[in-house]
Amino acid sequence: MKPEYHFYKANPKQVIAELGRDKLIEYLTKMLLIRNFEIRGEQAYQQGKVGGFYHSYMGQEAIQAGCLAAAGSHHWFTTTYRCHALALLLGVTPNEAMAELYGRVTGNAGGRGGSMHLYAKQMLGGLAIVGGHVPIATGAAFTIKYLKEKNKASFCFMGDGAVVQGAVHESLNLAALWSLPCIYVIENNQWGMGTAVARAVAVQPIAENMAKSYGIKAYTVNGDNFFDCYAMFKEVVREVTQTSRPVLIEAMTERFRGHSISDPALYRSKEELACIMNEKDPIHILKTSLIEAGLLTEEEFKELDRAQREIVVAAMKFADESPWPDPITLEEGVFAPEDPK
Repeated sequence: MKPEYHFYKANPKQVIAELGRDKLIEYLTKMLLIRNFEIRGEQAYQQGKVGGFYHSYMGQEAIQAGCLAAAGSHHWFTTTYRCHALALLLGVTPNEAMAELYGRVTGNAGGRGGSMHLYAKQMLGGLAIVGGHVPIATGAAFTIKYLKEKNKASFCFMGDGAVVQGAVHESLNLAALWSLPCIYVIENNQWGMGTAVARAVAVQPIAENMAKSYGIKAYTVNGDNFFDCYAMFKEVVREVTQTSRPVLIEAMTERFRGHSISDPALYRSKEELACIMNEKDPIHILKTSLIEAGLLTEEEFKELDRAQREIVVAAMKFADESPWPDPITLEEGVFAPEDPK
């Protein structure tokens, strides 16, 4: 039986009127920065300049861009190892992000975190344990409620592969019991590593069914459409900050690469992937909408893309020329400093 999804739909004209040309171009530019960063980071990985694993966010840019456009950056944010996009959206510079990928001392975490562990002022981290970051995001929501902070929520981005982890269900249960202002976002890119979501999760839609078990509200949104994501997040943030009740979101999307760059993704045919990239590219969808609305030309788009590409190429040069961390600093930050008393 084919699952029945109830997608949240925005009125594009209303979103365009609300945000205006400058703000829309700003977020299209941010999405282009993310795309160019991932393309060049992938190249650096293949050249052996980036160690460990590299998980690309290509194809999913509209979700977190729409979220930040709607919610602002003053909330708490927690995400998975697919963390480059959120870090860039929250103010991490391409230079420090790329240097962290390269393991250099000028990196976001001093070269200690690598691709999977970027941080920002309001970002509690890109975290590598599947589902392990969800209790952290729930704790941030508890802190918001305990301190009686107004107009603030904790955002938790996770993949579809995480929803079967016990820590996720324990977190949802506590958030529902204690009425915590946490917004859980399942970025359903159809694959948990190389396993199709239908073979790993018993019931779809995921959010709409899971939310019923905990008595909380659920939303399903087309994660390829910036307008839908923006309007949905705007409504959810208003609801959560007013009621202090958690919400579960499922953003349906497709990743353009394998689980990580080392994954050849043979579970999808070349033809299938080409069709996905042609029809579901969130950047192309937003660009086309802005051109049709008379807010952008093809030439202006190409210039925006070129400018972001140059920024990322310069970041690669910066990373390449940055020094390696001094081995003598290896143990710094491992233990908390002794109590001076």
